[in-house]
Amino acid sequence: MLSTNFTEKLIGLQGLIVKNIEEIENVTKIFAEINLKEQYCPCCGAITNKIHDYRKQIIKDIPAFGKGIVIELRKRRYRCECGKRFAEENTFLPRYYRMTNRLPAYVIDKLADVCSFSSVAREVNLSVSTVIRIFDIIGYSPNSLPKVISIDEFKGNTNREKYQCIITDPVNHQVIDILPSRLKHHLVSYFKKFDRSDTTHFISDMWSTYADISANFFKDATYVIDKYHYIRQVIWAFEAIRKDVQKNFSKSHRIYFKRSKSLLTRHYSSLSSEEQTQVMVMLSVDANLSNAYFLKDDFFKILKCNNSEDAKKLLSFWIRDAQNSGIKRFFDCAKTMINWSKAILNSFDCHYTNGFTEGCNNKIKVLKRNAYGYRNFNRFRNRILHIFNSKNLDKKLEVA
Repeated sequence: MLSTNFTEKLIGLQGLIVKNIEEIENVTKIFAEINLKEQYCPCCGAITNKIHDYRKQIIKDIPAFGKGIVIELRKRRYRCECGKRFAEENTFLPRYYRMTNRLPAYVIDKLADVCSFSSVAREVNLSVSTVIRIFDIIGYSPNSLPKVISIDEFKGNTNREKYQCIITDPVNHQVIDILPSRLKHHLVSYFKKFDRSDTTHFISDMWSTYADISANFFKDATYVIDKYHYIRQVIWAFEAIRKDVQKNFSKSHRIYFKRSKSLLTRHYSSLSSEEQTQVMVMLSVDANLSNAYFLKDDFFKILKCNNSEDAKKLLSFWIRDAQNSGIKRFFDCAKTMINWSKAILNSFDCHYTNGFTEGCNNKIKVLKRNAYGYRNFNRFRNRILHIFNSKNLDKKLEVA
């Protein structure tokens, strides 16, 4: 009797008495019944203890110890004096269900990771369509916009659109929403639905559509270009010069330059004396490469500024030097800096970045790769929001 009680506690289903357990391959089958007690008639409300008959029902439960669990429940049907026949009540099996009420909760909890529907289906011994049907009962819907908005796109290839758009709150590290595309009309129709007066900062990359959205819908907010996106413009310009120069080298010399590119892209002051000597030797082979390197290094010095006023002075000097360098790549880079100068300088007064958003994009890529892609955008959107917000109690969870 003691072992039976322990087994019942281990199963964790209230009022269930375990009669026997069998091991069938990778499935544990539990034979059980509910405690005998008086029942209330659902028709007239009278109390009865008269059993009409017994029926067996196969129920799936959450896996345990690496095996699937199946419960063969011996259900009683009672009869009342009014002529009503009804099944006994239980707390773990909803009506018409063939699985315990904790199994769907277990599936939804498992889907908060980047695993695929198929892997969860195999674990819980359900079909993929059933797992998807369980997941589709949830949906996330934001009620308001945060004070700081970060926006970016990622390659989702869903709903016949190559890019989807992600909106996040970088302060509280929350994903606010996923939009079906990054096209302007989608963004306009989305932001029109919200009160935007409380938003103080709008952070994005260097794409004109985001700038237009910020100018038209977030007029009171500070528009900020993420530092990563304008720094890489300078890195790309320098890397293009390095690749052009090393094309003229011999194979061994070209391989040496390629393997040493990390030295060339780092800040000169962060290198050891030996590495600085190595860099100066590499720069001595070409004047354009040397000029491009020091332009890149001078730009890194701007990033040490603590406010936009100091950065504005150094940036203007850098733009002048880049325009007078005679290097087309840096001339184009200087033109980009001029066009986006206001939003770039705002980044020196604002410590918020797109770092959290870029991290979310990497996790979304893992999700998409594990699932071999998504065709249904709404399911893809809900899955992303569930992964990032399932443990956030402040997020409104709508259950259909």
